[in-house]
Amino acid sequence: MHPNLRTLTHTPIPPFITLSAPRPPRLGPLLFSRPCARSLHSTSRLMPRQTPTALSSGIRLSALRNTPSTRSIAYTASAPDAMFSHPPPEPGADFNLVMIGAGNIMFGSDEGPWNHSFRFEHKLGPRLKVTALIDPAIARSEAVLEGKRQSFVESAYRDTKTYKTIEDYYHALKKSGKPFPDAIVIGCPPAYRGGTTKGTDLEIQLLKHFPQTAYFVEKPVGTGTIEAAKTVTDALIKNGNIVSVGYMLRYLRCVQKMKQIIHENNLTVMATNARYSCAYEAIAKPAWWNKAIDMGPVIEQGTHFCDLSRYFGGDVDIDSVSAKSVEFYEAPGKLSKVPVDESLIPEDQRIPRLTSAIWKYKDGAVGSFTHAVALQGTAYACELEVWADGYLMRLVDPYNAPTLYVRRPGDDHEERHVYTDDDPFFSEVSSFIDSIEGGPDPHILSSFEDATKTYELTWAIRLASEASRAPRVQ
Repeated sequence: MHPNLRTLTHTPIPPFITLSAPRPPRLGPLLFSRPCARSLHSTSRLMPRQTPTALSSGIRLSALRNTPSTRSIAYTASAPDAMFSHPPPEPGADFNLVMIGAGNIMFGSDEGPWNHSFRFEHKLGPRLKVTALIDPAIARSEAVLEGKRQSFVESAYRDTKTYKTIEDYYHALKKSGKPFPDAIVIGCPPAYRGGTTKGTDLEIQLLKHFPQTAYFVEKPVGTGTIEAAKTVTDALIKNGNIVSVGYMLRYLRCVQKMKQIIHENNLTVMATNARYSCAYEAIAKPAWWNKAIDMGPVIEQGTHFCDLSRYFGGDVDIDSVSAKSVEFYEAPGKLSKVPVDESLIPEDQRIPRLTSAIWKYKDGAVGSFTHAVALQGTAYACELEVWADGYLMRLVDPYNAPTLYVRRPGDDHEERHVYTDDDPFFSEVSSFIDSIEGGPDPHILSSFEDATKTYELTWAIRLASEASRAPRVQ
């Protein structure tokens, strides 16, 4: 039994606690935010207000608001392909980077826009030196490195060494006398991190060997207990590391436009309503369909929209979370195109087909989230609504074609905001590097502490839905 599931037997009930082709990337500062101190741990629910004098030089306030007087339709666009048209990185000292994980999240795939190496290459240019690639699958590591060495970024990977474990790399580094890395990118599966027991305690081991290094960590923070994740959080905060967790949707320009509207109009969020429906026919990974491995679709996949909900609603009253589910054995849950053999998965570990949750935020607002394993084909359907007095903001299709619709007081029509050159993956990497080096945009929008709160919410939803599910009729 997973430790988090003990809640089911020891706590009263209730309450309880792929994608299409990459978007054109961009470069540029996130707006309406201020530089943070080097030690970055907590993420504010709202980004601080800025006056025109506080904005970067050369940026006019009128260019940011982008709302014509008619206000029925507003189209917001920036220079295309901004990441490539931006001046190349300034010359400077080498930036030594270590990558943990040689999989799709680090080096890309046909499934979606994940590719951290690509963003670090374009942020740092010839300064980037990947000193080590750590993955037990040495053959895979060597294969991806060979591809990089045959490309225009060859200098970044020319001297990259492969290692099976952190310990192997650490001992080799100590023996060589070479400098420790400036940053470590953690892209291994979440089962190996976010915990305190041997084999799950990657961050704890990194702190022991590389206490002064900055860490970029993929989401979710782990697959273990909430208590373990909070222990890791405390260790990172106590040590003072710069840590960024890959909830990239916070960096979308549409999302930051929503923040801007909230600040400019002194709004108090009344409700968030998130919906996430995946195209299950294209998800052919058996682990994803097994709650014992990937922890279920709310924790593994819906986490991005639970995180966005918290980004606008704030901290959640975990005891208020309630949820219902449609299970595989119920009539609405019988899917016709499951791409894996579910007979190989124990019945109690098969994922729900739909989960619907509702909760209260500590500030009084209400949040809701629905995750559906319902669509076929390849396109997902994802949307987030944020409600406030007189305002409705709808973020539509944030993965492929982010579009923001805004209805304001005094006008029944919706504004439409589209940014044609947005790449939130690059924005989060750029902000991470700037936080290390004191660059122009040192904003980390998702700390490990904040990401742990999102992890806690997703587990609360899973536990509440499992506690309330209908019994199976044999």
